[in-house]
Amino acid sequence: MRVHERQQASKRTAFAHVPASKRPFEKTPLPRRSAQALCPFLNDLATSRMNVGEGSVLSKVCKPHKGARHITLIDPAKQSPDVAAQRAMVAVECGTAMIFVGGSTDTPDTVVHATCVAIQEALELRIFAASQDPEGDEERWDIPVVLFPGGAHALSPAADAITFMMLMNSTKREFLVGEQVRGAPHLERFGVEALPTGYVVCAPGGRVGEVGAAELLQPEDTELARSYALCANMFGFSLLYLEAGSGASEPVNPNLIRAVADVEGLTLLVGGGLRTPEAVRAAVDAGANWIVTGTVTEDAGSMDELSERLTSLVGACTN
Repeated sequence: MRVHERQQASKRTAFAHVPASKRPFEKTPLPRRSAQALCPFLNDLATSRMNVGEGSVLSKVCKPHKGARHITLIDPAKQSPDVAAQRAMVAVECGTAMIFVGGSTDTPDTVVHATCVAIQEALELRIFAASQDPEGDEERWDIPVVLFPGGAHALSPAADAITFMMLMNSTKREFLVGEQVRGAPHLERFGVEALPTGYVVCAPGGRVGEVGAAELLQPEDTELARSYALCANMFGFSLLYLEAGSGASEPVNPNLIRAVADVEGLTLLVGGGLRTPEAVRAAVDAGANWIVTGTVTEDAGSMDELSERLTSLVGACTN
């Protein structure tokens, strides 16, 4: 194992030695308007930020790269933590460069946390195995696990970072700043790195557009898309995520991607409706830096089918 990993106990190592059923939670009260549970704490386990290679997660995400890189989004509500970890390992084997955990708006925090822990443990085991093999490649498994939450109720100290998002085209204060204010104190305590992210939902929008009360960007709204990108840049966001919605019938229109990519200083993520290599390639050619896919992972009937699907999608990011 690398020297820096021996010098500081990682989250993966800290959680690896405590069975999931034995990991206690304590909820810290926070003034709020509803009775919805907010984010568990782990008071008796180390929660210092894990070293993901050298430097911050944000520096890795924003590092220039030929072509685009791939993110696998895993919704904790769609499978058990163990199956989620298996799917994540297949994704990494296929070349995915980051794991997002989140998606559903009503997933209990305990499920989100258990999923993050399972994935971190699986990665730790593979890093260790690679360190014992003279021909092993530890860097292959040095993958950030990043929260992509539906709200402040779905956080976990086992994550390396979080897409700290403003849903920029929402008409609700809740998604512009409300959930962020609720979650920030907990993220500070966890030591989870925040990735400042502007989030813009495009047609067709799907469930996230409905729940987030988003004024959807239409394919012809190129000037408006560019204005959102300029606004994100001026706010100081590092990332901008164009989202067509989970399982969308159509991906984000390439013209919108192209308009946003024209604005310097932002790393561009694109997701939703990207089921085929052709759709992925169109997004990459338009200027996407990261491609996010999730539904193709959930729909796969076996790990072999998942591997085949992801290999083709990841390949389209760089070919």
